Amino acid sequence: MSSIRLARVRTTVARPAPVKFKGAGRIAFLVVTSVLMLVPMYLLVVSAFKSQQDILTHPFSLSPDLLTTEYLQKAWTNPDFNILKGYAVTALFVVSVNVLSVALAGPVSYVIARRTERKYRVLLLLFVAGTFIPSQVLVIPVVYTLKFLGLMGTIPGFVLFETTLTLPFSIFLYAGYIMTISASLDEAAAVDGAGKHRIFWSIVFPLMKPAVVTMVILNTFSVWNDFVNPQIILGPGSGLYTVTTGVYAAVSQYSTDYTVVFPTLLLAVAPLLVVFVLLQRHVISGLTAGATKG
Repeated sequence: MSSIRLARVRTTVARPAPVKFKGAGRIAFLVVTSVLMLVPMYLLVVSAFKSQQDILTHPFSLSPDLLTTEYLQKAWTNPDFNILKGYAVTALFVVSVNVLSVALAGPVSYVIARRTERKYRVLLLLFVAGTFIPSQVLVIPVVYTLKFLGLMGTIPGFVLFETTLTLPFSIFLYAGYIMTISASLDEAAAVDGAGKHRIFWSIVFPLMKPAVVTMVILNTFSVWNDFVNPQIILGPGSGLYTVTTGVYAAVSQYSTDYTVVFPTLLLAVAPLLVVFVLLQRHVISGLTAGATKG
């Protein structure tokens, strides 16, 4: 009897060691990752309120004596870059792309998720494969296509291209989430006389809120931060510029003047920082909902 108790004591004492090691390793990884991500952001924010000399000599200092809003005000009224126009144009693209993406990816995902035939599984794999194709690879064929359709340098052409880029991952995420929703809801609605379109938009779609909110946030970040596509597709002749292309035009000739670069960059990313801080929990819950639901 004593030997059994001794064995239990040894087992109890020996088990916590690997758990503590894993916990310490996880904490160290999170700390290193946080530092690598937060330090550049800290430098961006702090440097936007400093003079050129203070940025070079005291980059990490947060002394009130070194901080001023003068350079941020100049960036806000920069004649080379109307920040309000950049916000408005980019917001127009963000809203248009998100609306089209939901309208197209939602029904397609519903069909793929509810059909059991092999061809629909293959179709889903094709969309998943599209997530591995960089958008820059598609620019040249897209340019030729848009020129042929007469959409090059236009808002509809750019919105259609950006929407196309969002479809692969949207369909993948939506389809995976719809598969966790019981098909008995569809059958009950069909018995009551509802058609396929009404079943999706009135019953299934409201239940997809976590996945939809996640994709809207991710698509917003993607469109807002995109530089290559608007630079090429819209072009300088269109008179339109997004936040990123406007920042490039404003700071390219002042690349060594940090009192222009940092405040302008801060104004460009400020809306995204606010959105991320307020809605980050929705991104996490949306990406994990399909794995935990049901």
